[in-house]
Amino acid sequence: MSVDVLGSSSTSGRAAPGRVRSLVVLCVMQLMIILDATVVTVALPTIQGDLGFSQAGLAWVMNSYLIAFAGLLLLAGRIGDLIGSKRVFVAGLGLFTAASLLCGLAGSSEVLIGGRFLQGVGGALASAVILGMIVNLYPGPGEQARAMGVYSFTSASGASIGLIFGGVITQTVGWHWAFLINVPIGLTALAFASRFLAQEKGLGLGKGADVLGAVLVTAGLSLGVYTIVQTAEPHATLLRTLILAAVSILLLAAFVLRQARIANPLLSLHIFRKRQLTVANVIVVLLFAAGFGFQFTTALYVQRVLGYDSLTTGLAFLPAPIMNAVMSLSIAPRLTVRFGPRTMLKAGLAAFLVALLWISQAPVDGSYVVNVAPVLAVMGAGIGLAIPAAIMLAMSGADAKDAGLASGLNNTAQQAGAAVGTAVLATLAASTTTNRLADGASDVLALRDGYSVAWITAAAFVLAALLLATVVGRE
Repeated sequence: MSVDVLGSSSTSGRAAPGRVRSLVVLCVMQLMIILDATVVTVALPTIQGDLGFSQAGLAWVMNSYLIAFAGLLLLAGRIGDLIGSKRVFVAGLGLFTAASLLCGLAGSSEVLIGGRFLQGVGGALASAVILGMIVNLYPGPGEQARAMGVYSFTSASGASIGLIFGGVITQTVGWHWAFLINVPIGLTALAFASRFLAQEKGLGLGKGADVLGAVLVTAGLSLGVYTIVQTAEPHATLLRTLILAAVSILLLAAFVLRQARIANPLLSLHIFRKRQLTVANVIVVLLFAAGFGFQFTTALYVQRVLGYDSLTTGLAFLPAPIMNAVMSLSIAPRLTVRFGPRTMLKAGLAAFLVALLWISQAPVDGSYVVNVAPVLAVMGAGIGLAIPAAIMLAMSGADAKDAGLASGLNNTAQQAGAAVGTAVLATLAASTTTNRLADGASDVLALRDGYSVAWITAAAFVLAALLLATVVGRE
């Protein structure tokens, strides 16, 4: 990718080098967020030993971040519309960097969990406005397709790169550096963001400073995510889960009712009248549910069934980011311009579906060359086609004044999908394994059967997204 491709003249009025530098800053922040989540996943066993976490408590290293991140995304996106995206992005980047330092220096479980929560807040503020800023930087269809390809590569491949990086960093310099590495990167990104990102004038807080609505939607989304993640805890019961889910739904329903009645809503409900935007975001939920759940269960299969260590597991995932880079950075933008994002979305989903059905048949004594590497390659190619297309369809359905809101909504869909997918597939895998063990199956066979059920379920998510993709774009 060259500067003149992404920096060609457009109606945005920004000089080519400035636009490219702005895109780099935005993608660096997104990469930090994605890398942080996956690097920490690999480092969890070491963190547990060093800080004395219980098994249930260890989950909160991830959950505290996820609850803050997913709960605040929608609100953060709207704040970006009201006070300007640059202010929100810089504030989020600064908080994320400071919280990373706190996590890296943590000497107790309480400090680490608190730092992770602050990371989630900072990540939500920055991430919520990134898509809207990219759309404003690159409004032309061709250049926007290329810019979205760069963004989607950062998001999709960052997870696989994080597994590789996490294995290396944990086994060499220690888990603390999984967080500390963000500090110099974040400070550098802050310097570039302050210089190169354009300062937009927001609509003003009077156009949508709905404090009560902000409390309702943040509490509802956060509780909804908590309801999902707590299902894996020992004390979770069906009654408890149903009560929490009901309260979450009531909070969100109250928020929607309020938005329909006030003059300056935090979330203008008219945005959902755009069928393309709404359906595309549902597809994003399903796509990220399948993608993150697939990555989680496949990493466990490679480690617990095939017997790989953390470093080898990370390296095993290399085909995914390589193919994703080839597709999203080079091939997908050209194909999108020629055939349109809806066609690319369907092609990418079809490839991902093939990969999931393929790995669902992986045996206990599976071969990396036959059962893992080609699956990851096909999955990487499919994601490289599908994610930028889905995001383009979702963002193109919003007006310019709602760019921040649409960006926050899309990021919320991504995080909700990731949370739901990981929780659902992990729970299905675990319950299937338990049942197979009770039937007398060996440990390894029971594990394999559990992961197979999870992969088939992920395939059902992708199939549903593929069916919905036939609707997108037919306004």
